[in-house]
Amino acid sequence: MARHNKSEELKEKIAILPTTPGVYMYYDAEGNVIYVGKAKNLKRRVSSYFNRTHDTLRTNLLVRAIADMKYIVVPTEQDALNLENSMIKEYKPRYNVLLKDDKSYPWIVVTKEDYPRVFLTRKRIKDGSKYYGPYTDSAAAKVVLQLIRELYPLRSCRHNITPEFIDKGRGRLCLDYHLHRCAGPCKGMVSRDEYNRQIDRVRQILRGDIAELQDYLKAEMAALSEQLRFEEAQAVKEKYLMVERYNSKSVIVSQTIDQTDVFGIDDDGSADVFINYMHIRRGAVVRSITLEYKRRLEESRAELLSYAMEEVKQALEVDYDEVIVAEPPDVEMPGVTFIVPQRGDKAKLLQVSEQNAQQHRKDMLATLALRDPAKHTERLMERMKADFHLTEQPRHIECFDNSNIQGTNPVASCVVFRDGKPCKKDYRHFNIKTVEGPDDFASMKEVLTRRYTRLVNEGEDLPQLIVVDGGKGQLSAAVEALDEMGLRGKIAVVGIAKRLEEIYFPGDSLPLCIDKNSESLRVVQHLRDEAHRFGITHHRDRRSKGQTVSALDGIKGIGEKTREALLIHFKSLKRIKEADLDDLASVVGPAKASIVYNAFHE
Repeated sequence: MARHNKSEELKEKIAILPTTPGVYMYYDAEGNVIYVGKAKNLKRRVSSYFNRTHDTLRTNLLVRAIADMKYIVVPTEQDALNLENSMIKEYKPRYNVLLKDDKSYPWIVVTKEDYPRVFLTRKRIKDGSKYYGPYTDSAAAKVVLQLIRELYPLRSCRHNITPEFIDKGRGRLCLDYHLHRCAGPCKGMVSRDEYNRQIDRVRQILRGDIAELQDYLKAEMAALSEQLRFEEAQAVKEKYLMVERYNSKSVIVSQTIDQTDVFGIDDDGSADVFINYMHIRRGAVVRSITLEYKRRLEESRAELLSYAMEEVKQALEVDYDEVIVAEPPDVEMPGVTFIVPQRGDKAKLLQVSEQNAQQHRKDMLATLALRDPAKHTERLMERMKADFHLTEQPRHIECFDNSNIQGTNPVASCVVFRDGKPCKKDYRHFNIKTVEGPDDFASMKEVLTRRYTRLVNEGEDLPQLIVVDGGKGQLSAAVEALDEMGLRGKIAVVGIAKRLEEIYFPGDSLPLCIDKNSESLRVVQHLRDEAHRFGITHHRDRRSKGQTVSALDGIKGIGEKTREALLIHFKSLKRIKEADLDDLASVVGPAKASIVYNAFHE
């Protein structure tokens, strides 16, 4: 009765929900927050959970677990996104999208002091200092720091250097001063104004304003030359050349775009989604970071993009103006212009960002395979099981391919993969025996019948998945063979078409187009390519053998040694046929020569 009353109470709450933006929280029977969501229209969004059956099991499980609901009204969608982000971090609901890549990246900080310091840190402290980054590659951050230290003699000590500190003579010149790595501010060897002018140049480097810094150094060099201060001008020139060398190593992605932000998504349909953020300044990438999300429910790309933009905004203190994306986020952001480019430099920038996201996935998978091969295989098998709608993991997969040229020497190949990798000792060749002419469908049926009749008779394990190289025709032939053997329900079978890498399932008129970056598709492509290579090699060998000795094979009374002697001497069948009786007799004797000559000249 209590359960019924609670359900009625929940229905009443939903019925009176406002149609304004807000954030809603779902609770389970124990009072735990299990999901936090944002909405442009609270009533429409929350009602959508309860008025239909959802496509994914996880969403249906969430709806069953909801015992209560609360909500908070906010003025705008942007406010809803901000609040949702903070509440997810606070409650960590088990059904919400999970930001996995929350490690601390290095930053370069310029401290807020009378004589600022510049150094690398992984901790951001709200003390008024300015942080630049983050640098996903710590080596790149160290290169920037090295350039700064070579250009400008800045202090590295932790003394609180103030005018009072200098006046009281508390400072002592250290080794860095004698090595010309520090200008000696602790003893008043450099004025505060001059030191901070150097810091301004450092800020330009960290912002990526290399061109402005080069212009400044050029002007300073010219001014010193006009004043006949050639030694100082030469020192400035060396700094200019150093900046030029550094700038030549920068990643320039566009010469026409001054400043913009880019978000590229790699979403192959799995739970793991990677979103790369790049900030472009004067055509160069001055900031880049890739976030990894774990999709928990049916979060769309637009929703995930909203999460990523909010995450980057909070972590990096970014103010967006123009943002390049493949599709706009699901939240309106006042003052932000979203561009979905189709061609040109901005489309190229988006492509670079997406490539970075894809590379991050590849690196993650490669690292996982090295560190824990068993876990990597388990994850791959689960992914293939889901993609191909299987009832069990495809630990054992077999792929078949036919080879013939205008119906001659028809052969077929069978390659075997175990745990997603080739098992070459189990590869098999088949010479087609019952099919006349170029009939790929009948050849496929014959090969599968022979293969699995033998496995069943010998008590061998059957594969969980069969892949046939071809479209609906070859797939139908394979299904027919399995039906006749009574194996249709025991082995899953799919076909892969070459043109668009489409996957065909039995009974489906339309193919499944798997994401081109999907691991499942890559495994099937590897299977198909191996079957093709293995089959072509066997077909080529068989065709070559048939072309060289088939005519001599049919001559009664001519053995292997005689055939070999004739081919070695005459080099080809054509010359053997054109030879007269005496030429043949000189090689194999008159009796054998007569048999060969008569065979070719009857």
